[in-house]
Amino acid sequence: MPRERRRTGTRSLPVIDVTEPGVVPAGAFSPWLRRTRKALATGGDATVPCGACTACCRSSQFVHVGPDETDALSRIPKELLFPAPGLSKGHVLMGYDEQGCCPMLVDDRCSIYGHRPQTCRSYDCRVFPAAGIAVGDDDKALIAERTERWQFSYPTKRDRLEHAAVRAAAVFLKERAGSLGGKVPPSSTGLAVLAIKVCDVFQNRGDETGGAEEGGAGRKPADREVAEAVMRAGAKFDAGR
Repeated sequence: MPRERRRTGTRSLPVIDVTEPGVVPAGAFSPWLRRTRKALATGGDATVPCGACTACCRSSQFVHVGPDETDALSRIPKELLFPAPGLSKGHVLMGYDEQGCCPMLVDDRCSIYGHRPQTCRSYDCRVFPAAGIAVGDDDKALIAERTERWQFSYPTKRDRLEHAAVRAAAVFLKERAGSLGGKVPPSSTGLAVLAIKVCDVFQNRGDETGGAEEGGAGRKPADREVAEAVMRAGAKFDAGR
């Protein structure tokens, strides 16, 4: 299946429909973006039409479980948990088996689905095609395959404009990381999530470095100005949680 066309440089990535057989409907982009931003802001659950897909459960991922997640902790055998490096006491990680599968995956189904950790509840692999960011690691090949099949729909102009804004945010974060003082997440997941959090900065801009600004008469703001706006947007988003 052909990938979406991508451009490098400083221009925005194009948002194009994928119509090849085998695609999986991801929903209209703008409603998805609103739900995703709300879930990120409130710590709510993501609603993902996974179907029979268990790629994220079979991709050698460590699952973080917080100390307040007593329901999930009571369902996971203690021998499968170990302290989470860099986090305070009580935060733990659940590992994976020699095949890279979550130990709670039984007969290709989550055996504790109704009691699963918040990490699992909030995971939505649609953030990767939304931001135009590759999944990355070799052991995430199953997730990468799934993300290439997601197809967002664009029933309104707003859907396309908002998707372009998320893509533009991701381009800026990747290509202008130095302007952000090294505060760009190192992981592809963190990068995609941050692009979604700060996408408002790139609304109504001609490209990821900016279009006409108030008082600028068509002037494109410098990287520093955009970076400062991105950092303010990220801080404001997280402060609202």
